[in-house]
Amino acid sequence: MGESDRYIDYKLKKKRFTLGQPDNALMWLFAINVIFFLILLTIKVAINVNDHSSTAFYTQVVYWFQLPADLVSLSKKPWTIISYMFSDVDVMRALSNMLWLSAFGSVLQNLTGNKKIIPVYLYGGFAGAVFFMAAVYLIPTNRAVIDTLGLLGANASVMAVAIAATMIAPSYRFFRDIRGGIPIWILTVIYVAIDLASIARGPAAFPIAHMGGAFAGYLFVKMLKHNMDGSEWMNKFYNWFINLFNPNKKKQTNSVKERVFYNIGSKSPYSKTSIVTEQRVDEILDKINQKGYDHLTKEEKDILKRASED
Repeated sequence: MGESDRYIDYKLKKKRFTLGQPDNALMWLFAINVIFFLILLTIKVAINVNDHSSTAFYTQVVYWFQLPADLVSLSKKPWTIISYMFSDVDVMRALSNMLWLSAFGSVLQNLTGNKKIIPVYLYGGFAGAVFFMAAVYLIPTNRAVIDTLGLLGANASVMAVAIAATMIAPSYRFFRDIRGGIPIWILTVIYVAIDLASIARGPAAFPIAHMGGAFAGYLFVKMLKHNMDGSEWMNKFYNWFINLFNPNKKKQTNSVKERVFYNIGSKSPYSKTSIVTEQRVDEILDKINQKGYDHLTKEEKDILKRASED
């Protein structure tokens, strides 16, 4: 096992996001998907009881959640580019998506922190929408039925999370107590095969949309390894929006680095003593994921060594 793999193991053991943790982004994704599913399921049951038919449900309710295939309809329902990736009406498909999201999302979140999984999920959904509509317009057989096609479900977004997690830690293994475990890339291959097989008989626009999500996950990690963080602007926008409703927020004069990473006290500013904090260790491990262990400074290597000994 290499140095980076050893520290990945260290991080997964040191810090895991728990189920009830308030800032657990993965659980927020679960909650939003479940809420949308329950709302749609309740409406579906109510309509079936009254009309004894599911046609009205799909034409009058699902219509407002699914992404339309043509640009004219999208201009009338622009919110569907977001709502579609959280909505599903099939119990088995919704359950399957949440199970795969749990498997790959937990790896991605624990290795990259809590601020990247939601952007990856959204990027996957946006890319899936673009690829879906492009396929409809470019493939004649799909364009012939453009009025009847619509994209619904979290598949493209979950695909992005799966590919991103696999690229971040290709040597990660599930169920390590069973003969060394199952490599994440094998689970990814199985997931992609099952996902594509489930829609193989439908229009080509659907598997292309899912592959668009996979491409988004691949591109996100590829950019991340070149020091281009696609989640940064989303997180800044979120913080700015939240702070609009918090007028009493105090401005901090000292930098985070001065307040958290160093215990200066009355010492000379030229003789700072680095201290080991969980936040500092997490940032160093993120740097390993992006650049590799060899790019760490002597101070960062010393912090990791002291953290491992503790």
